[in-house]
Amino acid sequence: MWFFCFRVPVILLIISLLNFTFQGRGPLDDFSYLDLPVDYMDLFKLYDPFGGDHLNIFAAGIKAADRLLTVSHGYAWELKTAEGGWGLHGIINESDWKFQGIVNGIDTTDWNPRCDIHLKSDGYTNYSLETVQAGKQQCKAALQKELGLPVRGDVPVIAFIGRLDHQKGVALIAEAMPWIAGLDVQLIMLGTGRQDLEDTLRRLESQHYDRVRGWVGFSIRLAHRMTAGADILLMPSRFEPCGLNQLYAMMYGTVPVVHAVGGLRDTVEHFNPYEESGIGWTFEKAEANRLIDALVHCLNKYRYYRTSWEGLQKRGMMQDLSWDNAAKLYEEVLLAAKYQW
Repeated sequence: MWFFCFRVPVILLIISLLNFTFQGRGPLDDFSYLDLPVDYMDLFKLYDPFGGDHLNIFAAGIKAADRLLTVSHGYAWELKTAEGGWGLHGIINESDWKFQGIVNGIDTTDWNPRCDIHLKSDGYTNYSLETVQAGKQQCKAALQKELGLPVRGDVPVIAFIGRLDHQKGVALIAEAMPWIAGLDVQLIMLGTGRQDLEDTLRRLESQHYDRVRGWVGFSIRLAHRMTAGADILLMPSRFEPCGLNQLYAMMYGTVPVVHAVGGLRDTVEHFNPYEESGIGWTFEKAEANRLIDALVHCLNKYRYYRTSWEGLQKRGMMQDLSWDNAAKLYEEVLLAAKYQW
């Protein structure tokens, strides 16, 4: 008698959840376009107290997945709340056993001040942990010259780089602008998106041309140069699954000031003056006065406590922000899912 053993491959469905504002919602009648058996309808059906039953592709993926991942521990926690779950918090909480947050890494060959190709011309320079002070001063001067700002090494340069929409908190910067305009600082903003927010960047530059630049559009080269030449990166996002610009900034010795949400809370340790620890400043509510308070402390440190400031820069640059750590955690998730069967 012969016995034949067949190893049936197990197909695992592992979904990484990023931005819950985009869920693939639609009327239930749209199910017919998916060309699936009618038995699958319950996976896609979700009740909304405002719109009733509707089709939700995100909900179906969450229910069907063997493992759920998102891009930070903080965002994983927020998605379980009514405020952060965008109507899917109930399903997320039911799936808590298979849900995990893993912070993103960055490409440290592309984003690396030692070898950044965008810093090899026009007066910019590559630099390292050992040469960060001289390197950033040279990059700051080159950035100021390129954008037509007064070339001053003593003035703090604040940068914002991001998509112009409600999420990224651009309106908070605009609300804080009367206070910022009264300071001896330079503010450089780069981004594209909503027409009204693009107009806000143009208006702020026009009103404060001696100290503000609003570049509407997107330039990879300028993003790299701003990250190298700025002293401070501002990220007032109302919510942020992970965020990458704060990671790029720390890699370049640029100190982040961020709203403490999602991945920003996970990756930017608030400065502790008593222990000389931390790598930036965080603020707890998406309000202009909270942003201003964080900037007050940051600018005070920049101007009057240079040794402490340089410690902030070096601690940021000394971190391992590569994908290596995240890759190990992803591998653990895959193995756990595989052997659950």
